[in-house]
Amino acid sequence: MRYDLDDLRLFLHIVTEGSITAGAHRMHLSLPSASARVRSLEHHAGVPLLIRGRRGVRPTPAGTTLARHARDVLAQTARLESAVASYTRSPAAPLTLLAGGSAMHRLVPQALVSFLRAHPDVDVTVRESRTPETVRLLGDGEADLGVVLDDEARDCGLRMEPLGDDSLVVIGQAGGITAGRTSLAYREVAEHPLVGLDAGSSLRRWIEKHLGPHAPVARYRTTVADLGVLVALAAAGVGLAVVPRRAIDPHQPLAVCELADPWARRHHLLAWGVKDRVSSTATAALAEHLRNAALSEPSSRTAHPDPMDRRP
Repeated sequence: MRYDLDDLRLFLHIVTEGSITAGAHRMHLSLPSASARVRSLEHHAGVPLLIRGRRGVRPTPAGTTLARHARDVLAQTARLESAVASYTRSPAAPLTLLAGGSAMHRLVPQALVSFLRAHPDVDVTVRESRTPETVRLLGDGEADLGVVLDDEARDCGLRMEPLGDDSLVVIGQAGGITAGRTSLAYREVAEHPLVGLDAGSSLRRWIEKHLGPHAPVARYRTTVADLGVLVALAAAGVGLAVVPRRAIDPHQPLAVCELADPWARRHHLLAWGVKDRVSSTATAALAEHLRNAALSEPSSRTAHPDPMDRRP
């Protein structure tokens, strides 16, 4: 049986998200097209790969096996592409990767570790950058890849693809002032002492841009440069914090509330630069490691998937 790499990537997205609709969205596919690809996979495999239910989908034992091997296949493909790229790209010319502070917390480091180990002949220059600057540098040919936010990168003319959820939540000490709450608006959050990132950080500037001139004035007990430190301060009860959900360790005792403001819903996109084609193979390999790192993060899927996911 021949397996299409895009079909395998789609299947991994579906398993990770627990939703055919969400998997299709991450691949820029329509739901009927994604469903047809899954049916084709199941037909050629000769066994069901997904169990459809009211709350989404989950893999069968055969589907779990396929997902595990698919991850290996995609990682091997990335290594193959990089090995070939070593003959067409000078080792002295590093790739340039730009990302905001949220992506720098876990996503980028994880992708870098796996990429640099697998591709010893390719170097990578990494720099934190806000989405508008990243888009400009990619468009000017001064960077190869960027992790950007969807609402700030629309209609920029660059090649982009969905990478993962980066929605914001409110965190505080377990059993603290937010205990029993599932959702808070920012105006309610600002009524309490906060801890936050430094004023120049990409996340802090993004939040303040969306608050507007009439937002409540927040009291920051302290500001720090690192998301991990910020989460630890909030967990210790120093103050509430607004952070990306993906920055939270699921095993850390924390009170977590949805941030109800519409601007809190945001997604990471992987954006490609317009540099010469000679670097495209190595860039594709790094992009694959970023995709794999995004897939390995804890799922942020909703508890109420689209009912259309019950369709085969």
